[in-house]
Amino acid sequence: MSSRNSPTGRPITIRRAVARDAKRLTRLVRGSSAYEGKYAAAVEGYRVGPDYIEAHRTFVAVGADEQGGRVLGFYSLVLAPPELDLLFVADEAQGRGIGRLLVEHMKSEARAAGLDRLKVVSHLPAEDFYHRVGAVRTGTAFANPPAVPWDRPEFEFRIPPE
Repeated sequence: MSSRNSPTGRPITIRRAVARDAKRLTRLVRGSSAYEGKYAAAVEGYRVGPDYIEAHRTFVAVGADEQGGRVLGFYSLVLAPPELDLLFVADEAQGRGIGRLLVEHMKSEARAAGLDRLKVVSHLPAEDFYHRVGAVRTGTAFANPPAVPWDRPEFEFRIPPE
């Protein structure tokens, strides 16, 4: 577990997700405004289950100063093949630097696991975010209807040794 301050000075704790977080993470994914309108089908019925949390390195950002330690965002790192599978920040917490903190934490976890790079297939509205946090565009993940009926940008994070 690590504690940091967001760029706005609010204390944020990043900890390993546990099975009891599953419902909160699922609500965060399904409730994301980034998946409204034509993108809604991509998360409709999506579930982050306890089995997923156990199988992957899933971490949550929790607001230490908020009632009940509310989950503000999370990410999931898959080691083989190396990929950032999920990264979500709660709508009401966006713009506070939480996404950037999660990416930095993810890079640290990837480095500790011996990875020197990892892939992320981005949701179209998140493309600018990935550019801002240092990911390099490497290609396009083509549509796969009916699950994902649109092309998506593919990025790579390069993980330099410390």
